[in-house]
Amino acid sequence: MHSGGTKLELTWIGKENRPLLEPRILLEDPARSHHAVRRVNDKDSFDNRLIFGDNLLALKALEGEFAGRVKCICIDPPYNTGSAFAHYDDGLEHSLWLGMMRDRLEILRHLLAENGTAWVFVDDNEAHYLKVLMDEVFGRANHVQTIIWQRKASPANDAKWISNDHDFILLYAKAKERWRPNRLARSEEQDAYYTNPDDDPRGPWNSVTYTNNKSKVERPNLWYAITNPNTGKKVWPPSETVSWRCKPETHAENEKANLLYWGKNGDAKVPRLKRFLSDAKPVVPRSVWLHDEVGHTSSAMLESKVLFDEPFATPKPEAVVARIIEIASSEADWVLDSFAGSGTTGAVAHKMGRRWIMVELGEHCHTHIIPRLRKVIDGTDPGGVTEATGWKGGGGFRYFRLAPSLLEKDGFGNWVVSKQYNAAMLAEAMCKLEGFTYAPSDAVYWQQGHSTERDFIFTTTQTLSREQLQKLSDEVGEGRSLLVCCGAHRAKKLDEFPNLTVKKIPKMVLNRCEWGHDDYSLEIKNLPMKAPDPEPAEPAAKKKTENTAQGNLFGVKKPAGGGK
Repeated sequence: MHSGGTKLELTWIGKENRPLLEPRILLEDPARSHHAVRRVNDKDSFDNRLIFGDNLLALKALEGEFAGRVKCICIDPPYNTGSAFAHYDDGLEHSLWLGMMRDRLEILRHLLAENGTAWVFVDDNEAHYLKVLMDEVFGRANHVQTIIWQRKASPANDAKWISNDHDFILLYAKAKERWRPNRLARSEEQDAYYTNPDDDPRGPWNSVTYTNNKSKVERPNLWYAITNPNTGKKVWPPSETVSWRCKPETHAENEKANLLYWGKNGDAKVPRLKRFLSDAKPVVPRSVWLHDEVGHTSSAMLESKVLFDEPFATPKPEAVVARIIEIASSEADWVLDSFAGSGTTGAVAHKMGRRWIMVELGEHCHTHIIPRLRKVIDGTDPGGVTEATGWKGGGGFRYFRLAPSLLEKDGFGNWVVSKQYNAAMLAEAMCKLEGFTYAPSDAVYWQQGHSTERDFIFTTTQTLSREQLQKLSDEVGEGRSLLVCCGAHRAKKLDEFPNLTVKKIPKMVLNRCEWGHDDYSLEIKNLPMKAPDPEPAEPAAKKKTENTAQGNLFGVKKPAGGGK
């Protein structure tokens, strides 16, 4: 970490290496999608997305459609604790973990709406590094709060040093001044502070002090005598270091409205001001979340055991995710979790009437997430926040997987369009690569996508003759333009078609991306293995450049990303 002027930056081995991500298309599998048999209410959402695949590539795939649209990002990335969990490896070398997070956070920020927020669970092992990294990505001024979540209900009595009872949730806004949190619904415990000792017909009330901390000298207009209506005595502020909280005319209005309480016997030294429960506002969110309010890891495990034959190893309680979603979003807003785990974020968002996107690479996408969401949609999930939200079922989700890489090498080592791509997939892929919206026309074959109302794209693997290009140009006509992506063409002079831009595939995209790179997860199994020890005569300088999974990464192009 170093300081350049007033800017603090985090440095790590391989920070300068950034992946050239391929913007893949997403392929829907209707057999894995699931929808309720009937609409339960008008707020049901059926366009939720579950994406199976590497989450860095999936985030890149979402950019074109969802940039600036996501209201709440809630992620629980691998904590880099060195522990190997049942469903994923969680123990990346520190530099790789930072690179993984940086690459993902940059795209996540791009997906956020201007009034959106990102909430990131992390423990003490990486929290402070992640804080500085998120300062870089989001801007330090956009840090809203670091929340303490008490994840354990009881101490670890076998702790060698101190029982680790909490995790952090780092909260950043896309633009802090444009975001305001939703207040939280009042709890029964909070309402219990309101009573009615004087049988006021307006119902239960609480009281606040009738003085402020301004002295007699500072606010002489607030230093005056009031009369206790029960005793007739004149009452002054209790000392010259304080004064009444309101002016005489406001005090008269308070008296007329019976808002002053002079104690059980009516002879208190100073009154208190009534605040009625009927006027009480929702609660301002606080930075410490106790386990009895939002759940803990043990309660999360109980939820998991009810849902799954094989409980998920590291679940989050639905209540803690529900609090985030309640603070950060409203009904129908998009909520995104790119480290979906067992699917808690999507399940809670669904029950709360939000639209959601989840990404998961592990096989538990199929063994845990899909069965869980089916229960939510069918109204057979009894646990978590089901009762609190009044959830009865409904809605649905669409399942997608990442398409294979667009380009592959042929038998001669040349890059060619993958044989797994049909014409429609190729057209959609070229739209994504060129920044067009894929929207094939039923009536006009060459209108496969558009960037504006007058600018279109057409993709074909054919070799186009001059006559074919002339026909395209004539059909496009004046005032419109067409990008033609083709295998080859036979026109000698392309400038005779001013409304066409003709490019050859795959040459036009060959240098844009890391083709054929399917896994940016950087699980331990994917890391470079430790190099063998050098021969005794090998110079010491050469030894310093060796690559190990847990040490120096010089000389190796760092693949970006990580996963659970």
